[in-house]
Amino acid sequence: MRLANIANRLTLVTPKNEAVDLPQVTGGVFGPSIQDCYERWDELLELARPFETMPGKPLADIPFKDFGNPAPRPRQVFAIGLNYAAHAAEASLAVPQDLTVFTKFSSSLAGPYGTVTLPPGTVDWEVELVAVIGRGGASIPAERAWSYVAGITIGQDLSERTMQSAGPAPQYSLAKSFPGFGPAGPLLVTPDEFEDPDSIELGCAINGEVVQKGNTSDMVFPVPEIIARLSKVTQLFPGDVIFTGTPPGVGVGRVPQRFLAPGDELVTYMRGVGEMRHRMQASS
Repeated sequence: MRLANIANRLTLVTPKNEAVDLPQVTGGVFGPSIQDCYERWDELLELARPFETMPGKPLADIPFKDFGNPAPRPRQVFAIGLNYAAHAAEASLAVPQDLTVFTKFSSSLAGPYGTVTLPPGTVDWEVELVAVIGRGGASIPAERAWSYVAGITIGQDLSERTMQSAGPAPQYSLAKSFPGFGPAGPLLVTPDEFEDPDSIELGCAINGEVVQKGNTSDMVFPVPEIIARLSKVTQLFPGDVIFTGTPPGVGVGRVPQRFLAPGDELVTYMRGVGEMRHRMQASS
């Protein structure tokens, strides 16, 4: 199943790439908020399946500006650092033996299309698989963890590197939480839609030049292991968001280093999910 947040309404995307307004076709059983659907995930799956054959509005006819983040108001946002060995190497850091965890403050979350205002400093890109929790719990075993995932989307963990590296300790969370620094979308895709949810191609390009291309099969800690380790410490709730780390190719690891500039177009993609497009603009 594929869902989207279109014009702030919970939307089913059919196999024919047509949009069906679920609040409307269910007679209000589900409200317009996509975030609320995660609290009733099993009910949604059962109720929405029959509508996948219903004709709807072609996605191609929907303006980019109408697409929102598929998990816009999570209770918790987790982010995993150094989760690809090659990314750890380009950062001149050791591959972690356990999860490296920080957060992106929820005010940084944004939709899959639009502009990003660049703050002073050096803003970097990081394409990531984003997992949204559909069934909450604690001490979730890794072998069952995919069943707790509502779906997968694509995200950018945009990062202001100057602030990140300033001070006696890294400022990961603050430097990664400027407005617009957590875009995700355009679709949320359930794990069963993928031939192998642990092996998905993802990448991004700047002004048409590919700067990152990787596969989630190269994660140090795959999604089930991330969920198992997080949930041993803290309970996960429906609608929680997990940014799972980035493959190599970020700007800070290049020689010479490269960062986003006003006018740059950042295009981010994941096979089976779609692509995001963001134009960088200078702060006023």
